[in-house]
Amino acid sequence: MRDLVESARPDLLDLAVAEVGEDPFSRVEDGTAYVQPALYCASLALWEAAGRPLPAFAAGHSLGELAALAAAGGIATDDGLRLAAKRGRLMQEAAESEPKGGMLALLGDDAAARRVAARNSLTIANDNAPGQVVLSGPGDVLDGAAEGARNEGLRAVRLAVKGAFHTPAMAAAVPDLRAALAAVDVRAPRVTVLSSITARPFDDIRRRLAEALVRPVRWRETLRALNEGGVRRYVETGPGKVLKGLVRRTLPDVEALTLSELGARPPREPEPARA
Repeated sequence: MRDLVESARPDLLDLAVAEVGEDPFSRVEDGTAYVQPALYCASLALWEAAGRPLPAFAAGHSLGELAALAAAGGIATDDGLRLAAKRGRLMQEAAESEPKGGMLALLGDDAAARRVAARNSLTIANDNAPGQVVLSGPGDVLDGAAEGARNEGLRAVRLAVKGAFHTPAMAAAVPDLRAALAAVDVRAPRVTVLSSITARPFDDIRRRLAEALVRPVRWRETLRALNEGGVRRYVETGPGKVLKGLVRRTLPDVEALTLSELGARPPREPEPARA
């Protein structure tokens, strides 16, 4: 993926190195401070390589909101990268100040997953799709919750992150991110962009991006809101196929594909949503 970024947006790669202090692609195993700017660069490079397709609606999962807003013209692509680097650094610092936090994916019955969360006082940080939620909280509590989840017939998978993301544990990162957002020029996007924490169109971009650090990702509701708006084709622009799978689980009657697959399909109305 780094090669694609270097080919499609070498300026973004240079800026990422300047913002992070080194090549973030070489350190993606070392935490979200490196993962976030690398993922932002990869998403924008894929979009650029595909000819900058402009959808009727756009949305992003967590960090993906920055890429969605940049593609829609709500923020400059350079500013989006600076924010991604700042966001990643602040979240990693917040996680390290309260060590042993983490995230646990629960796969299976939603009601059982919610019982596990309530019983252990854990936050549902990502409501991703039917049969898939992610809990955040203290690591030792997550360990006990995983055992309880298996007793409920759920599959429990500890995620490879070191932080209780999308919970109040990230509150220390919010003021500095708000300050960074205040310095960024924000414009009305060319297309409607939905916030994944409200499942509604962005009403205040700076406010919602800051709140997203401590509020859950309501991805299932966001997809349903897009569907209610008439969207029937969903295109994942970032690396991988995770969001494509979440679309299929949530909206089995729509078309879901990756950006690379889009070029092989004839266009149809309405235009694709950006996930």
